[in-house]
Amino acid sequence: MPSDQLKIVIDMLRAAPAVDGADVLAMRKNMEAAVAAVPPPQGATVTKVHANGVPAEWIVADGARDDVAIVYFHGGGYVMGSLDTHRGHCARLSRTARARVLSVDYRLGPEHPYPAAVEDAVAAVRFARESGVAPGRTAIAGDSAGGGLTLATLVALRDAGDPAPAAGLCISPWTDLALTGGTIVTKAAEDPMVRAADLRLMADAYLAGRDPTTPLASPLYADLTGLPALLLQVGSAEILLDDAVRVAERARKAGVEAELRVWPDMIHVWHAFADLLPEGREAVDEMATFLEKRVA
Repeated sequence: MPSDQLKIVIDMLRAAPAVDGADVLAMRKNMEAAVAAVPPPQGATVTKVHANGVPAEWIVADGARDDVAIVYFHGGGYVMGSLDTHRGHCARLSRTARARVLSVDYRLGPEHPYPAAVEDAVAAVRFARESGVAPGRTAIAGDSAGGGLTLATLVALRDAGDPAPAAGLCISPWTDLALTGGTIVTKAAEDPMVRAADLRLMADAYLAGRDPTTPLASPLYADLTGLPALLLQVGSAEILLDDAVRVAERARKAGVEAELRVWPDMIHVWHAFADLLPEGREAVDEMATFLEKRVA
């Protein structure tokens, strides 16, 4: 049974004023405004860095280990999201996983279309390695578009001959910018957060005319052979459910250890509401447990 708090979160989301989907820059502005008054995370140190030229910050919770790192890519459809929008979530992840988190402010469309985000993500992972954390004690993680970017980055690193990280952790990943998943339609009325029209707008802004099935933009279409262990978490009430289910199936067929966790009744990136939602805290706990097994 879902918690009583879930209904509060869903009611809050449905009551929020809709943003005109004609302008991704307005959507970006609204996302930033939503976190403008959020105080800095308690019990964590935040240090700004340039990760091989990419703006980023190390978020290190009290008690985090120096030799375990998570490189984190925020969500936002490749057109919004920032260090500010995900600082609290990354601090919780650092505290729960007892790991340093490198939160990455990769370039966004439409100003910087594909493959800018992938280039920045690869540079940031290499920066973490150059900072002294071994690949075998490093994970790559992200939510929504950042979850898709996690997979794309793992593929790009493999193709470049870089050492593989220990794991990839994907929250509600957007893996198919062609929007062919059946749940885009079947879950539309159930999903209080994500709309197909907005996904199309964001995909167009990021792709800038490129084929939406380009593998490093839509990792559903990539060769996933040789990737490290993957954890894919997705809610049963979100339109991107099929994006996670199908990429998990493709990964397994490629011989990759891919653990798919479909959380009943959960919404898109429910982890973001962990301060209120017990299922959000439990999902972050699950990420930490999965990582611990791979770096132990």
